[in-house]
Amino acid sequence: MRAKKKDLPIMEKVSITEAAAEGKALARVENMVVFVDNAVPGDVADLQVTRKKSNYREARAIHFHELSDKRTEPVCSHFGVCGGCKWQNMAYEYQLFYKHKQVKDNLERLAKVPLPEILPILGSENEYYYRNKLEYTFSHRGWMTEEEIKSGENFGDRPALGFHIPGMFDKILDIKKCFLQPEPSNAVRDVVKKYAVENGLEFFNTREQTGFLRNIIIRNTSTGELMVNVIFAKEDREKREGLLSFLSASFPEISSLLYVINTKRNDTINDLDVHSFKGHDFIMEEMTAFESEFAGRDLQSRPSLKFKIGAKSFFQTNTQQAYRLYKIAAEFAELKSTDLVYDLYTGTGTIACFIAGKVQKVVGIEYVPSAIEDAKVNAAINNITNTAFFAGDMKDVLSPDFVIANGKPDVIITDPPRAGMHEDVVKRMLEIAPRRIVYVSCNPATQARDIAWLAEKYEVVKVQPVDMFPHTHHVENVVALARR
Repeated sequence: MRAKKKDLPIMEKVSITEAAAEGKALARVENMVVFVDNAVPGDVADLQVTRKKSNYREARAIHFHELSDKRTEPVCSHFGVCGGCKWQNMAYEYQLFYKHKQVKDNLERLAKVPLPEILPILGSENEYYYRNKLEYTFSHRGWMTEEEIKSGENFGDRPALGFHIPGMFDKILDIKKCFLQPEPSNAVRDVVKKYAVENGLEFFNTREQTGFLRNIIIRNTSTGELMVNVIFAKEDREKREGLLSFLSASFPEISSLLYVINTKRNDTINDLDVHSFKGHDFIMEEMTAFESEFAGRDLQSRPSLKFKIGAKSFFQTNTQQAYRLYKIAAEFAELKSTDLVYDLYTGTGTIACFIAGKVQKVVGIEYVPSAIEDAKVNAAINNITNTAFFAGDMKDVLSPDFVIANGKPDVIITDPPRAGMHEDVVKRMLEIAPRRIVYVSCNPATQARDIAWLAEKYEVVKVQPVDMFPHTHHVENVVALARR
């Protein structure tokens, strides 16, 4: 016998007090914490409980009695369904306020170390169209919104090309217009979908693992180059060449048109071959100092770095803010011309290349071998000869023998993934004991945990939050630690 579904009550006239994790808002009802969707701090709303736990509730705002003065009108018609920009209904100045607060709260609550005054968060000049990469997913049956369901209209099995519904691996929202990536991103998506529908190309069914079209990844650069990578679920040369030829003719500005045949059950392409249909198998990005930094000086003398970006390359998705992030990391490191620097989790060597001209040598370490090959190419492209790159698991590579062979670093810059650093890596850093550590993080919580470990020998001397992703709860943070 099926268990009776628990009643999910409505909480009336609840004051929303804070912004919380994962883009939710926070309220308290009778000493119970409530995480709320579709609300902004300062709202007073009725909440429909969606999940009950012993020590908290999850809910969704369904009726507003008072609207917060922190609110703004979302520009995107998909807001509230697509999970990509959950803070788009909050004015940008308040987004920055709560991101700064998130950094402060995590460092105080988890690191529990003395802190300097945290510098004002560095906002993004572009609130929209700031991304240089987007991935769209095909689905044989698009997600229906609440409004469509309530309409009673029979929409049938509409194919979709868009983004995943949060928490649902097989549900795709068909996107009409996205404000994250500059054109022709939306135009490319629309043309591909139109051609596929008109020519009977099957959209992928994730549960059944059937269909022809899986994903499309679009990358652009500040220099005007455009990469489009279409991922097919199986090979069908006639259909594949038909789509790619039409795409090439429709968008002659595509400088790199690629494709991948992915017959696996997951979407990752890192272990698959990438084929070039038109142009190079890469695009070139250029990271240049801002004109405002060179006011009154010859703009031609601005320092710049070039980076080769392939289909599998990692590159910060907000190029403008990436420059600012690396500039802060370099300043926090207080580099000397005689310094040996270790760049941990170097990726494709962007930070290593950025600081190489200021120091004697940079040693980069990264888990992904293909990223290390990209790092070597990027150094060569920029005529940088004082870098060395190594691939492998950080906790294994960063051994006493490695330090003997490559020299004891004066400075360590570390930029780990969201999970932070392995405890063994932190222990090795404490044993090496460089003069200074600069910790770049996309997750202030794991950064705070690691800083608590490093506090054995280091004190926090500078903290600088940076907003890489407007309208989301995500925030980057740079912390400088000095050896006691």
